[in-house]
Amino acid sequence: MDVHDRAQPLDICAADGPSKSQLTSGSKGPLYMQSSDGKHVLVRRLRRKEDGSWKHFTRWFVENQISLSFNLLALLFLCHNFIPKARAHTHKYFQLAYYNVKSGQYGNGFDDTYFITFCIVLFTLLRAGFMEYILAPVARMQGVTKKKDQIRFTEQAWLLVYYSVFWTMGVYIYCKSPYYLNLREMWTDWPNRELDGLMKSYVLAQWAFWLQQIIVINIEERRKDHWQMFSHHIITTALISSCYFYHHTRVGNVILVIMDVVDLFLPVYSPRPLNIEVLRHNFTNKTQAAKCLKYAGYTTLCDIMFGIFMLSWFVARHFFYVMVCWSVYAHTPEIMPSACFRGSNDNLTGPEEPPPGFSWLIEPFLSSTGRVCYNEIVKWSFLAPLLVLQGITIFWFTMIVRVAMKVVRGDGAEDSRSDDEAVEDEDEYVYEEAEPLEEEVDADEIDLRSWERRAGVKRQASSSGVSLPGHSDRKELLGRIGCEKQVD
Repeated sequence: MDVHDRAQPLDICAADGPSKSQLTSGSKGPLYMQSSDGKHVLVRRLRRKEDGSWKHFTRWFVENQISLSFNLLALLFLCHNFIPKARAHTHKYFQLAYYNVKSGQYGNGFDDTYFITFCIVLFTLLRAGFMEYILAPVARMQGVTKKKDQIRFTEQAWLLVYYSVFWTMGVYIYCKSPYYLNLREMWTDWPNRELDGLMKSYVLAQWAFWLQQIIVINIEERRKDHWQMFSHHIITTALISSCYFYHHTRVGNVILVIMDVVDLFLPVYSPRPLNIEVLRHNFTNKTQAAKCLKYAGYTTLCDIMFGIFMLSWFVARHFFYVMVCWSVYAHTPEIMPSACFRGSNDNLTGPEEPPPGFSWLIEPFLSSTGRVCYNEIVKWSFLAPLLVLQGITIFWFTMIVRVAMKVVRGDGAEDSRSDDEAVEDEDEYVYEEAEPLEEEVDADEIDLRSWERRAGVKRQASSSGVSLPGHSDRKELLGRIGCEKQVD
């Protein structure tokens, strides 16, 4: 036997033998063990860093959020129904606070936090329950097989459910209001320190939803736009709370309606594997509708929905939204008195000049009957973040246009940032590689049992030759030598 013959790999695989891709000349082992440069063999994969205690806690919370939220609500209802002395406290979670019997309307104050807390827990239960027991089976029925795509499908479908309810609710409030199609009416009768039950429920529920979204992005797997989304949600909740305590719920309702209509389309369009989370809010989201179509494989319909989404985005967020910002700038100085008021609706005093300093700016958050003011400082305190959000949406619209250009070229509606979620972070794992050992030996010198001694495999008594003592041992051997096909 010459040297060349002795150097050839030994065919001891299944009857069909190893594939050519595995035993080609110059191969450095099986392809799944080779590095990209072809010079190293992958020995094993190691974790570079271990999960910390916070990671373990958030994973546990995500896995148990349905039972936790359900048990909290069940305990609250049981205490309310079976412990009469506790009802003075528990009813605050179920009922709107500060009801005025004379006017039939509601004020605001600290006790609203109880209702907001109840809504946060309720949204957690509804979101997790819908995603796991309703939306995930729908995703599988639509042929969404990958776990990551199923998660994204259920997330966007849940947002579609949410916006379908609250956008409809917001439109109903808007159409029944005196400021319907009249921007100037948004600023009349200020400060009206009371509002009806439907408007209060709507604003507090929206506030609770975005607080719950802050929790969601911090307990679930972080995406690469985590800090953008976190900052965005903080700004959103700050604007909602400010319009609530400064008695500007009318303009808050108009802005939410304008922004939420866009969010009805994004969940049906969903570039795979999609990371447009940064566009997902009443002020900063692509359409919630079109995403689910993408995950379900309806590419053409998805692209049509994407076009509808683009149109709705431009009209709602760069036309109507700018009109509202203009109204804040131009109409408020004409209609609203530049002064301060204090007291309840039944005993309102003013106007008066703002006191020195800036402490009066936070007084409406601390007392429902405290001083509430309007002047240039207050106007720009609202207008500045609204304009910043407009700038952000303009930037995102340029990203949307890039996606549209890909559709025109025939590439389909794919998000320009869609690769972020599909790829694992490269620094999560480190690969230990070693140079393969090559040595020319006679066939009689090949030791096929050395792998068993290294792995600690126990052998049964056997005859001479290549012995495969057990099915599991045989599979391990064939896997080590790179055979794709195994003998059953």
